[in-house]
Amino acid sequence: MGKTTRRDFIRLAGVGVAAVSLSPVLEGSTKSRHEKNEKEHKRLKLGMASYTFRKFNLEDTLAMTKRLGLETIAFKSFHLALESTGEKIKAVAEKVKAAGLELYGCSVVYMQNEEEVYRTFNYAKAAGMKVIIGVPNHELLDLVNKKVQEFDIQLAIHNHGPGDKLYPTPESAYQKIKNLDPRIGLCLDIGHTQRSGIDPSDSAEKFADRLLDVHIKDVTAASKEGRPVEVGRGVIDIPKFLRTLLKLDYKGIVSLEYEKDADDPLPGAAESLGYVKGVLSVI
Repeated sequence: MGKTTRRDFIRLAGVGVAAVSLSPVLEGSTKSRHEKNEKEHKRLKLGMASYTFRKFNLEDTLAMTKRLGLETIAFKSFHLALESTGEKIKAVAEKVKAAGLELYGCSVVYMQNEEEVYRTFNYAKAAGMKVIIGVPNHELLDLVNKKVQEFDIQLAIHNHGPGDKLYPTPESAYQKIKNLDPRIGLCLDIGHTQRSGIDPSDSAEKFADRLLDVHIKDVTAASKEGRPVEVGRGVIDIPKFLRTLLKLDYKGIVSLEYEKDADDPLPGAAESLGYVKGVLSVI
């Protein structure tokens, strides 16, 4: 199947709207389709990577995430510094909970020495996080493996695309961790994967056994020159990718990491999430 374009999606959505307006004879099938779509939504849990709101304070970040209709968030250190005391971390975690959100993880955390590994796991534990989306140096993976077993917190390695020396592609990370504890896996960044000339859907299928987290986004080109754009306006086949996650029965979070428009990200983030939800309603 070829790439489902934005125009194709709008056409399909229009067909769906037209079908709903037809004779009541279709009521049974329409109801069945609605129930199916509701189930599909529940099978994919959407979240926010707070890097989207990197120029905004904690309170505004929580408010905008709620405004977008999301329930889960992973913090970049802008919103909860890695150097924070345990008391500070717990206080912020309570603030997130009071706002009606789940602080499920931290993203993206670089670990270049042993002290940073210890700090990251203590930080995640204090905040009650389930997953660390991180980039540990290769020589630290044995230590990370021990910490994952000690803390029972997942570590999802994030790929950063062309030019990255540690983990440019999902496969480069997979080859390093495939024999480690299964709680060490991948955060599949589909934008950087596409920029590496790799179909994100293929990576999701190939490394499904280690797929722990997803950063959903879109880019302008399947090359190093690709730039962030609203989801649905770029070159990534989003419908294909979402169908792949559903087929794999993916249980992790699909977090929007909207990197465009840092000074005013809310409109583009809303459009991106609207596109994702629209696709989920018709596939």
